[in-house]
Amino acid sequence: MLMRTDPFREMDRLAEQFFGTAARPAMMHLDAYRDGDHFYAAFDLPGVDPDTIDCTVERNVLTVRAERRRPTGDGVELVAAERPMGTFTRRLFLGDTLDTDNLEAGYENGVLTLRIPVAERAKPRRVTISANGGGRRQINA
Repeated sequence: MLMRTDPFREMDRLAEQFFGTAARPAMMHLDAYRDGDHFYAAFDLPGVDPDTIDCTVERNVLTVRAERRRPTGDGVELVAAERPMGTFTRRLFLGDTLDTDNLEAGYENGVLTLRIPVAERAKPRRVTISANGGGRRQINA
C-alpha cells in the first residue's frame, strides 16, 4: 500500500499540475488500487517512447522516470507547443507489505501499469490458540 508520509506532497502535486513547463513538465497522473493479492499502480504516459521509461525500486521507494520528446529534424517546423515535454518523474513510498522483488511492469496504450504482489507475511493466516485445558482451536489473524 502507499505510505503517505510527506504532508507537502499534495501541494507540490497541485503546483506541478498547474505550473508545469517544458523545463519542468507537469507530473504524470496515477491510479493506485489493490485487487486481491496484488497492488496496482497505473501511470498515464501518452506519447512516451517505452525505451525512455525507467522504473527502479530502492528499499521501499519506487521511482518512475519517462521522457517525451518533440519531433526533430531539418523539415520540422513547430507550429503549436501545448503538450508538456521533457523528463517526468514520480516517486511512490511503498509499504513493507508489498513484495517488490516480484514487481511486474507493462506499457500499453500510453499507460504504464505496475503489478506488485502483496507479501506473504501481510496476507491473513490462521493462528492456533491453546487454552488452559490443553485444547486447541484456530482463529483467523
